[in-house]
Amino acid sequence: MNRPTVPGTVSTEERSTDGRAGARSSELMASAARVIPGGVNSPVRAFSAVGGEPPFIRKATGAHVITEDGIALIDYVGTWGPALLGHAHPEVIDAVQRAARDGLSFGAATAAEVEFAELIAAMVPSIRGGMVRLVNSGTEATMSALRVARGFTGRDKIVKMDGAYHGHADVLLVAAGSGAATLGIPGSAGVPKSVVADTLLAPHNDITAIETLIQVHPGQIAAVIVEPVAGNMGCVPPRPGYLERLRELTQAHGIVLIFDEVMTGFRLARGGAQELYGVIPDLTALGKIVGGGMPLAAYGGRREIMECIAPIGPVYQAGTLSGNPLGVAAGLATLKLIERDPPYAFLEAQSANLVTALSDAAASVGLPYTGNRVGSMFTGFFRSGGVWNYDDAKGSDLRRFATWHREMLARGVYLAPSQFEAAFLSTAHTDEIVAQTIAAAREAMAAVAAV
Repeated sequence: MNRPTVPGTVSTEERSTDGRAGARSSELMASAARVIPGGVNSPVRAFSAVGGEPPFIRKATGAHVITEDGIALIDYVGTWGPALLGHAHPEVIDAVQRAARDGLSFGAATAAEVEFAELIAAMVPSIRGGMVRLVNSGTEATMSALRVARGFTGRDKIVKMDGAYHGHADVLLVAAGSGAATLGIPGSAGVPKSVVADTLLAPHNDITAIETLIQVHPGQIAAVIVEPVAGNMGCVPPRPGYLERLRELTQAHGIVLIFDEVMTGFRLARGGAQELYGVIPDLTALGKIVGGGMPLAAYGGRREIMECIAPIGPVYQAGTLSGNPLGVAAGLATLKLIERDPPYAFLEAQSANLVTALSDAAASVGLPYTGNRVGSMFTGFFRSGGVWNYDDAKGSDLRRFATWHREMLARGVYLAPSQFEAAFLSTAHTDEIVAQTIAAAREAMAAVAAV
């Protein structure tokens, strides 16, 4: 892919300028706060960590979101990952509209979900030759993968990494990064201690800690779940050899290795991070891009494990809207577009240019700054030194990040309101849009340094 077709452009009356909440967004926030906890339907959408109020979004097209105040913002949130091809890609929208005309939901098997499952299995190495089950969210995908791993092994304990967020299932809300880290919540009220008693923690990228857990709990660990590239403590790549050694250890001890590729699936390569790094897990959880922006997710992997799932096995998992026709239509159209015109060379070049420029902008005004990037996902940490785990990420200067976020928003660039989130670039981020972002970043870094 050389230069992508941009899915949409913003109208002349919509200006990429000060994106801070205007009168209409403030009015909506006041109304929302009366009927929705915190005024938002997912905690990280709140701007409490960066100050101010969130702009309310009316629509999105290409690389932009347009607020209720009529301001077009360059978007690096990308629906928190799904918008690989930009917002409102015409072929995806057309597929959803055609599906909607035939009905929104059937609660029954469809031909499209078979085609979709076959395409996922062809693209994702760990599912190739295996099986896949469609669900509705990344949370469902990860918790279901863990349940089937326990059912398959007959063991109870699982291992997750400190600071990794795998959805809000009770068993996984221990040292969960992302929104919990942003809000300073160490776990979650409402989760009984007994539920997380079998959830073991290890620092991310620390293979010695995994080896120790296996030694301390011999024959008791059902699964290790890991983001091959962490995205919920900010973007944190694997240390060289980490994933390979994790694969060796789990195989040697009969432990199911689960890759949470909700963020990385189809973003870093056609087959996700497992293709990029050449490490094949037993099970993979997919979300975000797999649904093309609709509420749809999946998990799959080795056939002998997946055959444990009802109705052919004893592990029960169900969902009225699983494989719903609108989600399948969006996901199928998105994956076919990726197959037809692989975007990864373009995304790599654009992202490398942007992240290098951000680091240069920080260095030019003497700010400590570490830019982590894998493919088209990235995070800039306001600290010096490498960021390889949650403790490293927590060493960032959150005050400087909050100032940075406000200054970028004031210049028309929409970023996640958290130091502990990844940013995402899409095929709609053209040379011109990246150049606009870099110009804004230079001014914003200078403003941060002046505080």
